[in-house]
Order: sequence, then C-alpha cells, then structure tokens
Amino acid sequence: MIWLVPLAAVGFLASGLALAYVIGGSAVLAFAASDNLRYLAVMPQKIFSQISVFSLLAMPLFILAGEVMNRGGVTKALIDASMALVGRMRGGLGHVNILTSVFFAGISGSAVADAAALSNTLVPAMRERGYTAAYAGAITAASSIIGPIVPPSIILIFYGALMQTSVAALFVAGILPGLVLALALFIVNGWYAWKEDHPRIEKGDAPRILPALWHAAPAMCLPLIIVGGIVFGWMTPTEAAAVAVVAAALVAWFYEGLSPSDMWHALARTAVLTGSIFMILCAVAAFGHLAALERIPQAVAGLVDQLGLGPAGYLLAMNVMFILAGMVLDVTVALALLVPLLAPVALANGADPVHLGIVICFNLSIGLISPPLGGCLLIVSTVTGVRYWELARKIIPFVIVEILVLALLVVVPEISLALPRLMGLWN
Repeated sequence: MIWLVPLAAVGFLASGLALAYVIGGSAVLAFAASDNLRYLAVMPQKIFSQISVFSLLAMPLFILAGEVMNRGGVTKALIDASMALVGRMRGGLGHVNILTSVFFAGISGSAVADAAALSNTLVPAMRERGYTAAYAGAITAASSIIGPIVPPSIILIFYGALMQTSVAALFVAGILPGLVLALALFIVNGWYAWKEDHPRIEKGDAPRILPALWHAAPAMCLPLIIVGGIVFGWMTPTEAAAVAVVAAALVAWFYEGLSPSDMWHALARTAVLTGSIFMILCAVAAFGHLAALERIPQAVAGLVDQLGLGPAGYLLAMNVMFILAGMVLDVTVALALLVPLLAPVALANGADPVHLGIVICFNLSIGLISPPLGGCLLIVSTVTGVRYWELARKIIPFVIVEILVLALLVVVPEISLALPRLMGLWN
C-alpha cells in the first residue's frame, strides 16, 4: 500500500493544491498505509514542538527587514557603489552584478529577492551596453545564491532550528564561503569578458568612488550591525533581527522614504512568506514523526554501513541527493524533508553540525539555478522575458563552477569553521 502514497502526492500536486497541503495529505496517507494511524493522536504536540523554537522568531523579522529595504530605494545605492568599485574593469557590469549581490545578500538573505531586484535594474542596463540578454540573466541568477549563504540567511536560521545548531555560528560560518563563491563568479565573468569582449563602463559614466560609498554606507552598515551585534554578544540572532527591522526603516527613510502603503505591503508580504514557511514546517513534522516511528534514520545508517561508504563516501552521496532534490524541490521543503533523515547519520559519522549546515544550504541554493525547476531561473526568466531554456543553457558554466566551490567547501571544512572558531562561537 505504501507505494500509493507517491502517486497520491503527484495527484495532489497536479490538482493545484498548495505545497503544505500536498505534504500534509501525503503524510496522513503514509500513516494509514504503514498502519500507524493510531499515532496521529499526538501530532498536534509534535507539530507544536517543531515550531516552538526560539531561533525561528528571527525568520519573520529578517524577512520584514529585507522587504523594507527592498522598498526603500536601497538597490540603486548599492548598484552605484558597486559600479564605482568595479565598473571600470572589462566586463564591468557583470562584476557590478556580482558585487551588488554580495552587498544585497547582507540585507535580504534571500536569493529570490536578489534575483527579482537585480533583474529589474541591472539586466536592462547590461543589455543596453551590448551584453546578450541570456548572459545578463544568467549572471544575475548565478550571483543571487550568494544571498542564502552570507548572513543574515533565512535558510541558515531554518537549518539551525531543525538541527538545534547555533544560528550565530552558522551566520559567521557563511561569510567566507559567500566570499569564495563571489570570487569564483568574478573569475568566470572575467573569462567571459575576455572571450566575448564585454565592454567596460567609461570613466565618465561610473560614479565617483568616495561619494558613491558614502551614499551607500547606511545600507552597507546593516550587515555590520547584525553580525557585529551577534559576534560581540550584544544581541541574540532574534534580537539582531528586531534591530535590523528598525535600522532598515531608518535607512529606507534616509534614501527615498517609506510610505504607509509601502510598509503595509512589506508587512503583508512578510506575513504571507512566514505563514507559508510555518505551514510547511507543520506538514513536514508529520513526516518526521513517521520517520522516527519507522526508524528510517537508523535504516539509512545501516545501509551506509552495509555499503561501506564511510564518512567521506556518505557525505558525497548525501550531497548528490541534495543536489538532485534541489533541482525539483523548494529549498525550505528540501531542508525540512531531508535534513532530519540524512543529517543525523552524517553527524554520527563525525561531521561538524555548522560545517554540514553550510554545505547543505549551499548545495540546495545551487538547485535554485538548476533546471528543471530552478526558482531563481524562473524569476529571472519571467522578469527579463528571456526564454527559460535559453537561460538554463547559458548558466551551465556558472553552475559547474558553483559545484566546484561546493566540493572545495566539503573538502576544506576550515573555510566554514575558521571564523566561528576565531570568534569563540564554535569549538
């Protein structure tokens, strides 16, 4: 009977049901098919324990801070600062795209928000200066996944809540991997600039460095407030998120002001995103309960022993599974479904929880730009009008480079762990 559950899930998806209902309905059917219906009586308690995690309070606050900044004229200031710093290099607007994503990542924490904002602004500018629409869209999508790695990151908070891992340590651990990814993308863009003779911004067209940086300073101070407050012990991640909302409102007022309508839309958007995430968490709690009853993590561990994979082999196999999952599942759904099943085995084999969190979140973020259902690819394609599969073909070299960066992070854990250990946030 259990084989009917995947068929039912596909049927639910085809009917247009929301993802939370698909997961929840499939979970209830799985309980029935595995003769575990009697255990559904404790599901309310299991669901409450899944979402009653203090660190999850930071998630809606960081989402709200990002929404407020996005609507407050911050994007233009960050683009001008990036153009002043790297715009005069060959392929300058490609470098500007990547550097703006680094700055933007410290504000929104979301790849989708980054992709949407820069698709509206930088992609048209790149097309006007002679870049192909496909290349402009591809580099925008590729650089957008810096957002979930550099703090504050919504999915790192999500992972920390799932695995009871320090969010502060995860935030600091994401800084160097995010910068390594940006460096790799700079190299790829530089190669394309040489190969395809991309233009550079003329000296008169680029903003002057000091005025541009001074104008962008309020926006760029926000990540420093968040990370600095956490690192020096002045604030917990949740308190830092609350401070970020206030700081974001002040910065938005400094640039273009924030009308009551803008604030209302920011609050409404935050409520929708937070509600959808918590609904998915509740639905996934049912699957987690069933997995515990059926001892699925123990079965996975036994399979690892039988296959003789060892710690390194299992980590490699797990990364392949997460890459495949990221191609077809939303990041939060893949995290909620797979982390409770696969991560405990990796930890039992000696993996570090913080390093594992960075690797998993980086891995799933690559899925956002990978066909067939890459979320950032869909956003960029929709906003720019570039055909989806044309965009998917153009982004392949960037995806390959990002997978190589992922492999580097797996092989060299110190890239992730050096800063948290230096700052006393992790042993």
